[in-house]
Amino acid sequence: MSFLAPDNIIEVNNANIYQQASLVLSGLNFTIQKGEFVYIIGRTGTGKSSLLKTLYADLPLRKGQVHVAGFEVNQLLHREVPFLRRKLGIVFQDFQLLPDRNIADNLTFVMRATGWKNTQKIQQRITDLLQQVDLPGINKKFPHQLSGGEQQRVVIARALINEPMVLLADEPTGNLDPDMSEEILKLFQRINNSGTAILMATHDYEVLEKFPARVLKCANGVIEDLKVFP
Repeated sequence: MSFLAPDNIIEVNNANIYQQASLVLSGLNFTIQKGEFVYIIGRTGTGKSSLLKTLYADLPLRKGQVHVAGFEVNQLLHREVPFLRRKLGIVFQDFQLLPDRNIADNLTFVMRATGWKNTQKIQQRITDLLQQVDLPGINKKFPHQLSGGEQQRVVIARALINEPMVLLADEPTGNLDPDMSEEILKLFQRINNSGTAILMATHDYEVLEKFPARVLKCANGVIEDLKVFP
């Protein structure tokens, strides 16, 4: 465990990011403050996803220091990783919902795995989460019965279960049409306005133009802080 500067939720110092044996980003230095909204942009293969995976300890950090939500990622033991992830919300492009379980059971599975025990509190939290993402009453539906945009909303609800300090979103609009992409960004804005920091990898420049925020650009093995797109 390590403590961040008071206003920072993420600190990256002189970090190298690898994908398997390949160095994809080097010498990274940046901070993200509590409640901030930040995009990561860059072409496919420039390291966006690898950076996010390093932040939530899915890829090892071989050089440098990374602090996320009070945890020093490079010092984490394997058994400590779940405690870091309880402080985060992770939103994937490909949803990763369990196809053989309805939406309530998908959310319950994650809640039980992260320490929720009281069935009544679980049911109430699911109701509140689905209301928050504008999907009330879909508890008994299965993922295949939902549109792509609805599935992504469920994924966002899943990411919000434990009231995370920061959401890490990897191309969350990559499989959605422009109208639905805009709806997802409006939802992210609401979440961000409630105080949750968001770090979102994207190559959707229309989203950046409609919802401007600070931008970190991955290119040529480094990250450039563009402040605000473009």
